[in-house]
Amino acid sequence: MQIAVVGRGDCSGEEYAAARAVGRLIAGIGAVVCCGGLGGVMEAACRGAREAGGTTVGILPDTGDANPYVDVTIRTGMGHARNVVLVHSADTVIAVGGGYGTLSEIAVALKTGKPVYGLATWEIEGVVACATPEEAVSRAGRPSRPSRSPRGPGGPA
Repeated sequence: MQIAVVGRGDCSGEEYAAARAVGRLIAGIGAVVCCGGLGGVMEAACRGAREAGGTTVGILPDTGDANPYVDVTIRTGMGHARNVVLVHSADTVIAVGGGYGTLSEIAVALKTGKPVYGLATWEIEGVVACATPEEAVSRAGRPSRPSRSPRGPGGPA
């Protein structure tokens, strides 16, 4: 199973701690952390996973280097369009905090019928709010997905 962890590259200390715990817990269930490969929430999730012996994949927006905790680096040169590649590479998504980039990842996930679990993130229809990293990973790590049209809750686009 591959779980995308999405959030700001310039996150708060609280968001960093939550994302690090999420990464550690994802590794603990034997899943792979996928992220945008840069700093902030992305770095924290990779750091937590690496510390727990897990595997991390960073899907970069450019051709530069990933954070030091990324095991597999995918340099896309696609800018923000890499958000689509990231979401499609994952089975589920966990959003930690986040800005507009995170919102775009959430939107792609919901549009394609992928479950999204949130920790202090956007409060929108389809995002399952979770109180703790443990709850988010427990829910995201379940193999079954909710039955939802790939077009999302609003029907055809």
